[in-house]
Amino acid sequence: MSVIHSPQTTCSRQRANPWHTRRVRIAEIIPELAGVATYRMILEPAEEAAAYDFAPGQFNMLYVPGLGESAISHSGDPAVRGEMWHTIREAGNVTRALARLPVGATLGLRGPFGTSWPVEELTGRDVVIVAGGIGLAPLRPLLYTLLHRRGEFGRISLLTGARTADGLLYSGEYDRWSRDMDLQLTVDRATPGWTGPVGVVTLLLQRLKLPDPGNTRIVTCGPDVMMQYVARTAEGRGIAAEHIRVSLERNMQCAAGLCGHCQLGPEFVCQDGPVFRYDQVRLWMNVEGL
Repeated sequence: MSVIHSPQTTCSRQRANPWHTRRVRIAEIIPELAGVATYRMILEPAEEAAAYDFAPGQFNMLYVPGLGESAISHSGDPAVRGEMWHTIREAGNVTRALARLPVGATLGLRGPFGTSWPVEELTGRDVVIVAGGIGLAPLRPLLYTLLHRRGEFGRISLLTGARTADGLLYSGEYDRWSRDMDLQLTVDRATPGWTGPVGVVTLLLQRLKLPDPGNTRIVTCGPDVMMQYVARTAEGRGIAAEHIRVSLERNMQCAAGLCGHCQLGPEFVCQDGPVFRYDQVRLWMNVEGL
């Protein structure tokens, strides 16, 4: 089969040998939401930890012996070497088994894989980050990077939402983030004590002040239908499709573009993505069930 890979401007730091498996130890487990926890993992031995780095938006394959692998995005700070953070939702056999592992348990890891958020292309731009639910996890490394280099970017806005307030991810970091960016939250359904906006996250984008749409870049992660509405809303406000980045989630089993499970049109999400320019994948995202 002949496969045409579309050009990507975001970087990939995938190692030459994608099958090299490292050992990682769970050093800390942080409960986040019902069925969601963040795992701080330490690479072993020390020389492996020193050699490992990743770019915001990339993912690892986590291997639970006897069960298999699951593709999990990085959710930690790329500037911190020797450890990694993965926010994991229980959604299948592998992630449910991982959720039962205690601190100190070891598992296998391959990676990092995939394309990344285009940090250098965002330099000097106004950046709008739109996240839905657990979609904030792959965006958190980008947030950390932008804040470390805050003076290199224009206005930074984080728009994030969940079904209810108790589904808002990383709420303990909101105060810190809001000191250096515009943070806006919304929920689909208000519960007692909620005084913020009610509605889907695209409503926040519709209302957001955009001083210069031509100098604005959109990055988004969440359910496909949410990202499609984010992209359409952004285009309606004068932001070109090539200035919108989406992160796609598919059934990634090999992470090397061989098994075909993550194929989307002519693209292999594990290699050509998961971060794509919206104009490159909009046609395939519009095909229901593809």
